[in-house]
Amino acid sequence: MGKKTLELEVEGLCCTECAVAVEKTLSHRAGVDQVKILSAAEKVRLNYDESKTSKEELADSIAALGYKVRYKGEDVAATAKAGGSRVSREVVRFGFVALVALIALLEIGGEYLGWFEKAQERIPVPVLLATIAIGGYPIFKRAVLGAISKQINVDSMMSVGILSAAAIGQYTSSMLIVFFMGIAHFLEEFTTRKSRKAIQELVKFSPKTAHVKLNGQEREIAVEALRVGDIVAVRPGEQIPADGAVVAGVSSVNQASITGESMPVAKQAGSEVFAATMNERGYLEVKVSRIGADTTFGKIIKLVEEAEAVKAPVQKFADRFTTYFLPAAIGVAVLTYLISGELIYAISVLVAACPCAVGLATPLSVIASVGSGARRGLLIKGGLYLERLAKVDCVVMDKTGTVTLGKPQVTDVVSLNGLPAEGLLKHAASLEKNSEHPIASAILSYAGAQNVLAPDAEHFEYTVGRGLRGIVEGKAVVLGNVRLLQGLRISLSPHAESVISALGNEGKTALLLAINGVAEGIVGVADVMREEVPAVIEALRQLGIKRLMLLTGDNERVAAAIANKLGITDYRSGLLPEDKIEIVKALQRAGLTVAMVGDGVNDAPALAQADVGIAMGVVGSDVALEAAHVALMRDDWSQIPQAIQVGRRTYRVIRQNIFLGITWDIVTMGLASVGIIGPVLAAATEVVPDVFVSLNSARLLKAPERLFSRTAVADGS
Repeated sequence: MGKKTLELEVEGLCCTECAVAVEKTLSHRAGVDQVKILSAAEKVRLNYDESKTSKEELADSIAALGYKVRYKGEDVAATAKAGGSRVSREVVRFGFVALVALIALLEIGGEYLGWFEKAQERIPVPVLLATIAIGGYPIFKRAVLGAISKQINVDSMMSVGILSAAAIGQYTSSMLIVFFMGIAHFLEEFTTRKSRKAIQELVKFSPKTAHVKLNGQEREIAVEALRVGDIVAVRPGEQIPADGAVVAGVSSVNQASITGESMPVAKQAGSEVFAATMNERGYLEVKVSRIGADTTFGKIIKLVEEAEAVKAPVQKFADRFTTYFLPAAIGVAVLTYLISGELIYAISVLVAACPCAVGLATPLSVIASVGSGARRGLLIKGGLYLERLAKVDCVVMDKTGTVTLGKPQVTDVVSLNGLPAEGLLKHAASLEKNSEHPIASAILSYAGAQNVLAPDAEHFEYTVGRGLRGIVEGKAVVLGNVRLLQGLRISLSPHAESVISALGNEGKTALLLAINGVAEGIVGVADVMREEVPAVIEALRQLGIKRLMLLTGDNERVAAAIANKLGITDYRSGLLPEDKIEIVKALQRAGLTVAMVGDGVNDAPALAQADVGIAMGVVGSDVALEAAHVALMRDDWSQIPQAIQVGRRTYRVIRQNIFLGITWDIVTMGLASVGIIGPVLAAATEVVPDVFVSLNSARLLKAPERLFSRTAVADGS
């Protein structure tokens, strides 16, 4: 017995009011903590102490609020079947909504022409009462369940309004309130389904089956039946069912579902592959290392679903508004009756009071932006970080592996006495064949690309911090820094010294090559800057970022050279990880909102300290994926200004949604309190803010491509 994690699927969990009610109910249960309400995914995740409560009791407590509850994975077949007929249902519903819109216009006009009285004379009262009872049943049921749970909800107020109108003989009005409330509820469900599209777009990439090799035979099984260590066969056109390593075969794999980049990536024995990616050409055999929710794709889906639970201050404001608004609305209705003496005015106030648009404003926008970004390889972990991105005015970046590629490359081969570059590379590569230093890999890779064959070296010697010596084809060859050559009394010409100085000023390491005691050439090696970074730095300036700073553990000369190429004057060199944390803290104390860009591993502490920690190229790195607030699934700097733009755009849409929702409620309640609009018109107008919030938030699902285009960043657009 002890702590356990429970995930429940809750049908109908569609708005902030619903989320607040469920969260309150669960939080009051003994042994429950860390409740996460995921409205957009219609899920609840929580930790509980099974010695104090059970999962059945927890599920029953949610069901008591009127929701249908399933344990994760239950009724999967039924859910899939229902999903299959969704398109036809949407067509029917659209036709229904169009018809209702026409009826609504006629009825609203009729309220001022006295048609209700005539209609009531012609329609028998029992028919009207039956219509109220049948149509209002879901509203009355939710109101009763709320009362049992000691909670006031929108349905409580609607029930009072409907029944009060009927009690004073306004049967037609009461019936039409039910009618319009049904339309409003339908629109809320439609709106939340649209917001869930972002998650559904991701989930649809999930593989369903796998071909497992057992005892030389191949068998198709459900992905859920896979086990770590299984060998799976993946043919052209099939999805890779789990994370793992290629053990046989050569192919190209489309990793768009993970990185958002549609260009295929070559895979062969030893390559890492990921679940939900598509094998395009060859045949692969993969040894499974991670399955299900533990795969990179599974973690992405989980993080997107949970993004809604990471609340921004603006979302917390909306939650508080929803909590206090309903009691306040009841107070306004009572006050209206006491002042005017007109019960119908008070009923109209109750019907007009609906905070649903405010409650939907933030979750819809957050899940739309987070889901849309995730499909493009930009993973933002919630509304809190979207809001912080919107306010970022300082970007701090680590050098190695972030601004640069993180591995040395040969940049220059300079001959001092006319020996061809191929000859210089041959002798240098011969010595480096015996070394495991990163620079050795750079020289050997470059020589291979130039089709230079390097013979084996004899009598190889390595001097720590200086370089290499050996015999190549009978010649004494030395490759190293100035100190090594000076120690061997090998002189350098003024030309050689000027080349060394020039390379140093560019932040490059100069390796001198001497043959038989004569300096013959210089090989320049550097950790090369990512080609798109300068354009991105300019794009950040255009976004109004006040301060840009480069941090590195390298020496002053290298730091200055890189900063100069970037056009950055603010840099710090010779830093340890703890130094980077202190620099971020100092910037925050100065009142700046800091985004820190790093690799997510060595920079994890500084990323955590920053207001927004942005980790690059996190695919396959659980540490980086967990450490960052914003994770870039591929090494693409253009996603950094995109992330800031997405944050600003989302925050702007949220504020628009909340402003309209609050303003609409205040205006309609005010008009209702003085009798300008009656209960029917008050009910009809409730659909307006919901439609606005839905359409406004939907803009975030299809962000302009230029926000996610490398070309756009490169050309400064």
